[in-house]
Amino acid sequence: MIVILAAEHKCLKRGVKEVVKSIRRGNKGLCVIAGNISPIDVITHVPILCEEAEIPYVYVPSKEDLANAGATKRPTCCVLVLTKPSKGEIGQEEQDKLKGEYDQVASDISELANTMF
Repeated sequence: MIVILAAEHKCLKRGVKEVVKSIRRGNKGLCVIAGNISPIDVITHVPILCEEAEIPYVYVPSKEDLANAGATKRPTCCVLVLTKPSKGEIGQEEQDKLKGEYDQVASDISELANTMF
């Protein structure tokens, strides 16, 4: 999954506060939101921010699964997969691999969204 690859290359923002800050700063990426958040009010504004910034987003069933994919032990509400690292650089081969995975997932999400509406 792309979240695992992004976590390995430090291209991942974890948690509502960090994701919202990154979106407001103009970073682009893919937002993954956990569906079993209680209270739901914690994340209800994230999809709106994503739509305003034209960032694709998708829901997954469990915050625990999202944390495991993001290489952290604590459950997390949402993550933002960036197309490039926020700090430092990664090799061209790794960047191409990450970009390819990102493009594939983003196109799959767009395709799903178009079939639903």
